[in-house]
Amino acid sequence: MSGAHTVQNNFSDAVFDPALIQRFDVSGPRYTSYPTADRFVDAFDAHAYQSWLTRRTVGGINRALSLYVHIPFCDTVCFYCGCNKIVTANHRRSAEYVGYLQKEISLVSDTLVGPHEVVQLHFGGGTPTFLSDEELTQLMGHIRQHFPFAKQGEYSIEIDPRTVDAKRIALLGELGFNRMSLGVQDFTPEVQVAVNRIQSVEQTKVAIDAARSAGFKSISVDLIYGLPLQNVTSFRDSLQEVIKLAPDRISLYNYAHLPGLFKSQRKIREEDIPSADVKLSILQFAIEWLTEAGYVYIGMDHFARPGDELAVAQRQGRLHRNFQGYSTHADTDLLAFGVSSIGKIGPCYSQNYRTLVDYYDRLDRNQLPVMRGIEMTADDLLRRSIIQALMCHFEVSIESIEIAHLINFREYFSAELEALAEMEKSGLIEISSQWMTVLPRGRMLVRAIAMVFDKYLRHDRERNRYSRII
Repeated sequence: MSGAHTVQNNFSDAVFDPALIQRFDVSGPRYTSYPTADRFVDAFDAHAYQSWLTRRTVGGINRALSLYVHIPFCDTVCFYCGCNKIVTANHRRSAEYVGYLQKEISLVSDTLVGPHEVVQLHFGGGTPTFLSDEELTQLMGHIRQHFPFAKQGEYSIEIDPRTVDAKRIALLGELGFNRMSLGVQDFTPEVQVAVNRIQSVEQTKVAIDAARSAGFKSISVDLIYGLPLQNVTSFRDSLQEVIKLAPDRISLYNYAHLPGLFKSQRKIREEDIPSADVKLSILQFAIEWLTEAGYVYIGMDHFARPGDELAVAQRQGRLHRNFQGYSTHADTDLLAFGVSSIGKIGPCYSQNYRTLVDYYDRLDRNQLPVMRGIEMTADDLLRRSIIQALMCHFEVSIESIEIAHLINFREYFSAELEALAEMEKSGLIEISSQWMTVLPRGRMLVRAIAMVFDKYLRHDRERNRYSRII
């Protein structure tokens, strides 16, 4: 094997080149999986998923377990949101949903072969804190009955600071959650009105302070650039407020305006959306401000303090990517519960039905509520390993890929290497005999580089369902 090859993954080394970004800024997947969810097929059904639950120890492989629980309910609609959600003021609906979640958890646990210990858990939504204290306690108790939690595991929950107080967050800590993600998006009053999400700095600070008092180990804040009425000055003021709150991680997402796909986005006025140039300026200055504040660029739209587990995992080569974004754990089996949720078991991905009616109907028949999925081929696994390496580490060891997958890299990917020639010429990427390295100019465009290895995109030029990279 060749010697170690290290890329310094600090954005201070990166080059923000607006001309290059505009040139290569295309629409494409975020690669929380490969193949991406839109490539899943109906032929992979509940029977196929059940079969793999019983075969997860084939070949003596016992992967660790991660769990994802989707809570789709929200009290109000945020106009920018593209998540699978149900907006309702009727909190009685969540009690019924929790009952069905428990049934699904029991069905999966009873079918699953191999160790049940959980090293990661994530509650996402929607708004997980839509559930009452009693419902959260009931649901977590049921999960623990079927899945023992590792002592040093990562157990996270997304919260809406408008729906919790210090007492509620203390309860979350008692239930075992030790990491928290808070939605902020923007603190500017005019922007908040335009997207129907009114949330004060003080509400957010109360939640963060309470989480620290309750012993949460990592606190993450989500921001969005490109929202209506945003500009560089207003976003700087919002970001400065966030930096004062000193979260361990910050996610800076690009707002993808796709009103044809997401009905709530039709309430956003097109004329209020910042131009591409303004969005690029907001992003450029935000990166500079975050870097100056001591945050490390992890990849794509994620930043973390140098001592945070994500930054440490990246330095140690342990960073991974899954449906919740960047992860500190290697390739676990991910069991997903709830409507529309996506999981991975062995070489397979699966997705639950998207509507409550279908989800409830399958569980009423004692069936796993799987709508679709995919069993990865050898080619899928090969390409996934390359895309993962690019997205997490900005580099690929050609020799390691050849040994692991028994291929000749340059012969197998001759078409891809030809397609990368323009990016290499533009200084986005460097390809040697042993390494493929994303250069500082290319780090903001790593999605575009990864797309070259996406076999499914090769003959698919209809990319309107994807967001722009920048």
